[in-house]
Amino acid sequence: MATQFPDDFFCPISLEIMSDPVILPSGHTFDRPSIQRWLDAGHRTCPLTKLPLPEHPSLIPNHALRSLISNYTLPSPTPQPHRNQSHHNPSQPQTLISTLTSPASSLDSKLDSLDRLNKTAKDDAAFRLKLTEFGAVAAGLKCLDSGEPCLQAKALTLLLNVSLDDDGNKVGMVAEGVLDRVVAVLQGGLPKSRAVAATVLTSLALVEVNKGTIGADPYVIPALVSLLRDGKWPEKKEAATALHTLCSFSDNRRRAVECGAVAILLRIADSGLDRAVEVLGQLARSKDGREEMQRFSGCVRILVRVLENGTTRGVQHALLTLSSLCRFSEKMRVEARNQGVLAICMCLVEVDNEKIRENACYLIQVLDGNHSMI
Repeated sequence: MATQFPDDFFCPISLEIMSDPVILPSGHTFDRPSIQRWLDAGHRTCPLTKLPLPEHPSLIPNHALRSLISNYTLPSPTPQPHRNQSHHNPSQPQTLISTLTSPASSLDSKLDSLDRLNKTAKDDAAFRLKLTEFGAVAAGLKCLDSGEPCLQAKALTLLLNVSLDDDGNKVGMVAEGVLDRVVAVLQGGLPKSRAVAATVLTSLALVEVNKGTIGADPYVIPALVSLLRDGKWPEKKEAATALHTLCSFSDNRRRAVECGAVAILLRIADSGLDRAVEVLGQLARSKDGREEMQRFSGCVRILVRVLENGTTRGVQHALLTLSSLCRFSEKMRVEARNQGVLAICMCLVEVDNEKIRENACYLIQVLDGNHSMI
């Protein structure tokens, strides 16, 4: 019987199995020779969506898909006997990855392989690239699907390492189905695994094309907001970091507000988590976010406490958040003045930190009515 290849392996233009898959800014993958011919012919639209492309669109290698195609079409490496695994050379990741994917491998051997891979990958960028070439993403996902809690945290760390260096890896990992697995861990994993899962989302969202894709998943932002509410302190911190990265994309700000993030962030900010104040600053850039903050009793008072007692980063972003709130709401401006924000700002313009001085000066202008509401 002829081998049936997944549809994703075929280039939408040539309809042949891709040898060098690359990702357009539209997020779709094509074989490099085919899409290059399309671009050389003067086209500046995506062949699939017909949406416009930049004048000089970047072609990001989809290493994850290339690895999948290679692993699917080539014979699998023969697993090494378990007794020899302690002598594997970490510079040859394929043998360790084979252990992760082999049904014959024991749980201990998989844990040992993940430890070895992660230990070397932590400080070796060249090794991390080899991981992609030899199918580390698919192997990591297989470990996540195993349901073994002890494997999950180590497998997530492996996926995080793979995502660090290459934007193509980040886009490819999302296309390969990482989000579903990460959400499952966020919702039901052990605390350490949940924190690493949130960090994986942060790494993946560093690529602009991924921000919208990740945020549009109906479960990602709700899972992060739930972790922000119910997690332990390290989990809250990583969830807030992931939200901060995602919310640089405007649609994700609306999604976070709809999930009830504002009230949770304000309470956490009042407990001293700087990153929560940074996310509030992002959400205050949207009308929905500002309106939700206005409805929260004590919002200004919490931000004032950050100004009085917070760290440098906390103060910077509390100033920005208050500026956004006061610029668009006379009610918030009056409340801020009544809470003594103007006097605090007059003191902050004298501090050594340039960013705090700039933000304090701007907020003083807003409180004085020198910036009209839009």
